[in-house]
Amino acid sequence: MPTKKSYLRPIDFKYGHIDMTHGAGGRAAAQLIDELFAKAFDNDYLRQGHDGALLPMPTGGKLVMATDGHVISPLFFPGGDIGCLSVHGTINDVAMAGAQPLYLAASFILEEGFALADLKRIVESMATAAREAGVPIVTGDTKVVEKGKGDGVFISTTGVGVGPPGLCIDGRQAKAGDVILVSGTLGEHGVAVMSLRESLTFDTAIESDTAALHTLVRAMLHALPDPNTLHVLRDPTRGGLATTLNEIARQSDVGMVLQEAAIPVLPQVAAACELLGLDPLYVANEGKLIAICAPEAADALLDAMRAHPLGQGAQRIGTVIQDDHNFVQMATRFGGRRVVDWLSGEQLPRIC
Repeated sequence: MPTKKSYLRPIDFKYGHIDMTHGAGGRAAAQLIDELFAKAFDNDYLRQGHDGALLPMPTGGKLVMATDGHVISPLFFPGGDIGCLSVHGTINDVAMAGAQPLYLAASFILEEGFALADLKRIVESMATAAREAGVPIVTGDTKVVEKGKGDGVFISTTGVGVGPPGLCIDGRQAKAGDVILVSGTLGEHGVAVMSLRESLTFDTAIESDTAALHTLVRAMLHALPDPNTLHVLRDPTRGGLATTLNEIARQSDVGMVLQEAAIPVLPQVAAACELLGLDPLYVANEGKLIAICAPEAADALLDAMRAHPLGQGAQRIGTVIQDDHNFVQMATRFGGRRVVDWLSGEQLPRIC
């Protein structure tokens, strides 16, 4: 006789496809959850089996919560896929507040006809990313839409974390005289995705930089006698470095001056951007961060970043200035200056 969680036939993850019954809340939906999601994401909190998870929280500190939707096309790209990207992206959003990510929730919108083999690959990628980051996926939801009304799979993730009491890191904290740092080379993620879309090949492989940055942030904070000398953290995803800095300049009511010669871009990324008609300053990153700090903290932060595997290419790229117009300017290699404006429109759609 079948047990409580057994079914007539196991799911065919090699050749099967999503159909509408997988989102109907009945036997097929329960089987998909049991044989794929619960198995891949298995942990004590998920096993509670509720629509929400009852979770322990550290005492003290500030609760931080972030949510993000992922609609990237294509779903698989050099260096990653929508699965690991959805985990890394939300962990990073929590970490940019100086918080330690604790838990994730995940929601899936699946299109009828989507290959179960691809779904399994995505879910297992998410599970691996969550385990490596030490941030479990503790609850979730799955819905199925009719064929032609989705695009294979969309994933939304929500993260919860806790930040130290008294720590204030946000986009309103940049001050004139502050130093602007980046954790490494820019543009790999956007170029990796775009080159696959355009079926371009290069002599040197360009892979996405997608990564969870919370351990880098923790190392940076531990390196500072006064963590509040780290004023702003941000991961420059959609819109890249230029758009992110313009957002911070407006929030903090300051201006910025960047040094073009100091901004790190891999030669193959620069060449690909030239071929594709892109500016690497506006290309998305998924494993880099911007840090804006008091000048006395810059050297300690740079040392801590460069000592971490995800910050080995860290550079000091500019300074914050007083500017009523909130302009971000670039000091060029030729001795002039130009305004680095907001991104107009969307240079790379469906990039995350």
